[in-house]
Amino acid sequence: MYSSHIQSISNEMDIAPSSIEAVRQLLEEGATVPFISRYRKEATGSLDEVAVSAIRDRLIQLKEMDTRREAILKSLEQNGHLTEELKAQVEATETMAQLEDIYLPYRPKRRTRATIAREKGLEPLAIALLDQDGSDPNTLAGNYLNPEKSVQSVEDALSGARDIIAETINEDQGTREKIRDLFFDRAVITSKVVSGKKEEGVKYKDYFEWEEPVSSVPSHRILAMRRGEKNDMLSLSIAPSPEPAIAILEDQFIKGNGPDSEQVRMAAHDAYKRLLSRSMETEVRVALKEKADTEAIRVFADNLRQLLLASPLGAKRVMGIDPGFRTGCKVVCLDRQGKLLHNDTIYPHTSQRQAETAVQIVTQFCRKFSMEAIAVGNGTAGRETQAFLKEAIDANIIPIIMVNESGASIYSASEIAREEFPDHDLTVRGAVSIGRRLIDPLSELVKIDPKSIGVGQYQHDVDQFALKGSLDDVVVSCVNGVGVDINRTSVQLLTYVSGLGPQLAKNIVAYRDEHGAFTDRKALKKVKRLGPKAFEQCAGFLRIKDGENPLDASAVHPESYPVVKTMGEDLGCSVSDLMKDAGLRKKIDLSRYVNDTVGLPTLTDIMDELAKPGIDPREPFEHFSFDENVSTIQDLQPGMKLPGIVTNVTNFGAFVDVGVHQDGLVHISQLCDRFVKTPSDVVNVQQKVTVTVMEVDIHRKRIALSMRNEPGKKPQPKAKKTPQKKPIRAGNQTKNRKTAKPKGPEPFNNPFTEAFRKASKQ
Repeated sequence: MYSSHIQSISNEMDIAPSSIEAVRQLLEEGATVPFISRYRKEATGSLDEVAVSAIRDRLIQLKEMDTRREAILKSLEQNGHLTEELKAQVEATETMAQLEDIYLPYRPKRRTRATIAREKGLEPLAIALLDQDGSDPNTLAGNYLNPEKSVQSVEDALSGARDIIAETINEDQGTREKIRDLFFDRAVITSKVVSGKKEEGVKYKDYFEWEEPVSSVPSHRILAMRRGEKNDMLSLSIAPSPEPAIAILEDQFIKGNGPDSEQVRMAAHDAYKRLLSRSMETEVRVALKEKADTEAIRVFADNLRQLLLASPLGAKRVMGIDPGFRTGCKVVCLDRQGKLLHNDTIYPHTSQRQAETAVQIVTQFCRKFSMEAIAVGNGTAGRETQAFLKEAIDANIIPIIMVNESGASIYSASEIAREEFPDHDLTVRGAVSIGRRLIDPLSELVKIDPKSIGVGQYQHDVDQFALKGSLDDVVVSCVNGVGVDINRTSVQLLTYVSGLGPQLAKNIVAYRDEHGAFTDRKALKKVKRLGPKAFEQCAGFLRIKDGENPLDASAVHPESYPVVKTMGEDLGCSVSDLMKDAGLRKKIDLSRYVNDTVGLPTLTDIMDELAKPGIDPREPFEHFSFDENVSTIQDLQPGMKLPGIVTNVTNFGAFVDVGVHQDGLVHISQLCDRFVKTPSDVVNVQQKVTVTVMEVDIHRKRIALSMRNEPGKKPQPKAKKTPQKKPIRAGNQTKNRKTAKPKGPEPFNNPFTEAFRKASKQ
């Protein structure tokens, strides 16, 4: 199966089969996505993380389909249905939907109306009716009366025969494909409020009377309506107009106008209303959910990446403050590595006397611990605390910076925080987290479940397994992309390094605590249970600053050290000289060092690293301040222009913090003067922007903002050609129908279904 999978993925992704095969082999050998994309470019053709991850995920999907295929073949064989023709058809299917359609007529099922009719001996009557040779149905049915089997009248017999025909129509693969196409292309999703729930479900008011084609409904509306349905506030239905569906069935199965054809027509109508329409609605629901989940998870992942890669202040001595009114502000002093030096509580907002005492405490701490910056949480009392500090301290000497504290309370109550600070309460841990987020956001945020950081879109409604996998990929990508200083990092950050995990991360820290700082990467091999494979995967992403080998501070992998050494020897200089002197590096002819294992892509990366060894890829830190005249939602007035920070990006716009404890929404139509298809094309999480206040609803705590030069005016989309319709099927059900390969023979192998097949094709 592997060869067919490789070719299939190659066709789907337009990637060379050799590259896909290389990725498959590396993954099977235990290589990680960051390692493959960074250090195996020759093998993969320089595929990036996105492509490698996509290949990995598609291989998993195809493996799951193979597992299902094997289970179906086993079931068909055990139940005596398997023929060479049917086996070939099962093995040739390319989508899960087609596979399930083939299996449907043979799947063991509960007793249905058709099953009961067959038990009454009515299948021959169904075959005779389906033949539509002009016979009188009543005369035919009279031959099947059997009071002992509850067939007491002609209508009883005809009703049972229609049930058999209806079920067989429902199970016909070709019929299902046509009705499925109709649903995916022309179905409409309709939402209505549940009777008596108008007041209780007011948050779903937009969907009380709503209709939209399923082919164009955006993911956020799908998830919103599904949530309303789950909470019993909305009633959803999905279906096209029934006339085209009935026309498909009649065109395929009705051969005349006689009374026997009328019986088949009645069965076809019943098949659609009772079986096919419900089955297809379920399929569309599943596909819409998969589509919505995929898009919501993508948005969440993009936002998380921006948040994790936010600019770090760097190794500075920081005072972290978790603000509060009545309970006071928890103050912690951290050294340049984020180690807790001291903590206390001040009460600047309760009385003048306590405010004066708070000034003395803060200024004393700044002198005693040589503070270089102050981080203030942006939660309750955040702006007030920042204003107090600016009165007490010269912000030009010690910058006072607001820090997003989303998830800090989650960290403070976590097992990680309890292990790190067993002798301190939640408030101290929260203040430490705020201070550390300023020093290095990535190092601190990896300690928190990404779902608690607050940058998602309906994250609790999507497939949680898929969400976790995607977010974990983002964290791994960010951690390895930035690199980790092995002598200063935490267990949590090490856990995400390529080739490591919780246990090896703990073993590395334990070794460091026992033997002191690592002086070279080779010492990693002495760590308990860290074998050759783990060393291969992790070594290039771990940094050792001021170590014995200058390359240990770079992203050059130890396996490439001999090449760099040879470059230096050829020029008569040391590796350190190469890293310091750009003139020496220009003399290197990379083609001389190409061999069976090291190609130009790796050599080019090596040269980049020699020029900027271990440089942090994140943007330099820039100080940001909110408007000092605005601190509460009551201070906002339409027309105000304010500085803000993007806190979340969704498919319908961006949320911006303007410093009033309530984020405002910049709708997608107000993000830019030009037409915007996707908000992430214009803004990113943590981006600093200028917004105009459009509307303020204090009662509902809603703020409408604009980033347009002419706020309120909606941009007009450019005229464009009408795009071709594409199916909305998600996951491994997605397939462009225009390029679909012809289906194999239909699976019929009993007298009735064979007769049915012939009749349906006439």
